Amino acid sequence: MSASARFGDALLRQAWLSLRLNFRAPMPVVYGYLLPVVFLFGFGGIFRAGNPPLLAEMGQLLTITILGSAALGLPTALVAERERGVWRRYRLLPVAPAALVGGVVLARFAIVAGAVALQLVLAHLVFGTPWPSQPLVFLVAALAATFAFLGLGLVIAALADGVPVVQALGQCLFLPMILLGGVGVPLAVLPIWAQRLAGFMPGRYAVAALQSGFTEMRDPVGLGYAFAALLVVGAAAAAIGLLLFRWDSAFRAGPRQRLGALLALAAWVAVGLGAAGTGRLRPLLPPGYAWQEITDAQIATITYENLPGDNELVTRLAPPLVQPFASTRLESVAARLAVWAPAQTENSGENIRHLVALAALADLAQDPQEGEIARLVYDRLRAVHPADELRRGLAWIILCPDDGTVVTSASAFGLRREIDENAVRNRAPLYAQKFLARELGRIREP
Repeated sequence: MSASARFGDALLRQAWLSLRLNFRAPMPVVYGYLLPVVFLFGFGGIFRAGNPPLLAEMGQLLTITILGSAALGLPTALVAERERGVWRRYRLLPVAPAALVGGVVLARFAIVAGAVALQLVLAHLVFGTPWPSQPLVFLVAALAATFAFLGLGLVIAALADGVPVVQALGQCLFLPMILLGGVGVPLAVLPIWAQRLAGFMPGRYAVAALQSGFTEMRDPVGLGYAFAALLVVGAAAAAIGLLLFRWDSAFRAGPRQRLGALLALAAWVAVGLGAAGTGRLRPLLPPGYAWQEITDAQIATITYENLPGDNELVTRLAPPLVQPFASTRLESVAARLAVWAPAQTENSGENIRHLVALAALADLAQDPQEGEIARLVYDRLRAVHPADELRRGLAWIILCPDDGTVVTSASAFGLRREIDENAVRNRAPLYAQKFLARELGRIREP
């Protein structure tokens, strides 16, 4: 038998032995399969209102599974066996050390694959979550994420003198990525400083890569950079973990192991600096805040040639009003606009969309003063929102009519009739165009 054949045979035998041992002990089963199921139902309880349920969170969920099995499961098994003297005896075998360690890592790949498959099946059967829409991208992402986190697991095993230390070191990796790395908490809801910090953690890149197998990637790091980051982090950690691998628990971790850990973390820093230097760490906005990313170039693409006239039947808009208003109702509308709850949220873009939708509601309901209400809405928009903010908000309504939320009735203004949401979304962009044209000087007021 050739040397390569002997190496391959030893690798597979060690992987098979590791798998058998894994299923004989309770803790590896807990880390490998029970915890992923617990996280699945936890996520399902929190995010089941999604449409479809869990689709937008699968990248996070699967990253937690891979991270737990690699950063906790792998080093726990390695250190426990080392404490029992297993690896000291392995070292005496006439087998290449790389085959022995590689067999354990290969077995862990299989364990992770089983846990990921279990979550995909349960998510589909229990919550109706779709299968990955891009299976090849998902498969490559899962392999890259597993490679990166198993490398980190080897570094932890080299550092830890005992199983309790593994738990402590694993949590030092696990918890920051869960809380601040875009893994447990969605990246878009984190503050901007935390989003930038997450760029220095491999969890963010794992989530981005895995999620891209299900939905279009929203993370500005990009799919290619996410793959590259995972490979860099994994390669650095694996090389250091194998170099510092300890066969005997009699040899305690020393400066050499601690220096190795710092070098492994240096790969995180390099990846984060690379992302920052290429502009990939710009903030990811939560749903409803896309208006902040509307550019002047996008605004310039909007045309106004086919707008209905201000005195036509559709989208009437009265000339500027002079106070005191001609009717007490207009006085009441103006006063209520200042305190109307849908226009008082923390999201200025949503406030603008709700006010423009109010003008659309009056138009669709054929209110006798629909033109005057639209004018009061426009006056309120100009009074409350800075010019640049107003232009972006109006352009967002025109360019993304299905984004955000709209109101379909407004009893506070006498508009009690419920209007179809699609009708409001179709009519509101016309009013937004009329308002934006005035803001840009395309339409001159009489």
